[in-house]
Amino acid sequence: MNKCKSCGAPLPPNKVICAYCGTRNSVDLKGLGNIAIVEPQSPRKCPECKQNMQTVDVGNSTKFLIEKCEKCHSLFFDPGELEALLDEKVTDGVRINYERIKELSQLRPQHKVTYRPCPVCQKMMNRVNFGTRSGVIIDRCREHGIFLDGGELRQLLEWRRAGGQLLHEKARKAKDKEKLKKESEQKKKQAATRQFIAERDHLYSRRENDAVDLISSLFSRIFW
Repeated sequence: MNKCKSCGAPLPPNKVICAYCGTRNSVDLKGLGNIAIVEPQSPRKCPECKQNMQTVDVGNSTKFLIEKCEKCHSLFFDPGELEALLDEKVTDGVRINYERIKELSQLRPQHKVTYRPCPVCQKMMNRVNFGTRSGVIIDRCREHGIFLDGGELRQLLEWRRAGGQLLHEKARKAKDKEKLKKESEQKKKQAATRQFIAERDHLYSRRENDAVDLISSLFSRIFW
């Protein structure tokens, strides 16, 4: 568990503000390798602090550029970058630590839940759950990327190490299987309905033909 840089108190997985001394800690990028500031400022504005974000390189052998707010330590990823970073920094295990994932999923966010503007286009972002039971609700702009509050990347890294991606894929397969099952049942119902309608129409047609034959026979007896 990370500790406060000021007083040394332990910091929970999704917290950056020390509960003892109130110091705000930058914890998300620790342990990811050499972190270098590429540009002093980016034209992208932090939706929380309203100031320009820094562009930082979190790659090891190749460049991996993301945006970071120097004040609140929030992060912004272009589309696909967050998933790529998790793939690069965490090696998936062979089992799921359900107890650890349960702990992470029950962590409460440290910030006030509200809709925020995208750092690029300033349009309001959508709030979306990231992965199955990660406990992190991301702010996402479909066109420009994902915004994470300080501490949320560390939580996602711990979720991934606990087998969160394996759990997510397992849940997705189960959901796809259930969807296919419902589609199959729906097709069977539709086929049964079509067969019923066809048999009903055939029966009505036979009755109409029988009625016509009966009327014709009666007319023949009366007038001929």
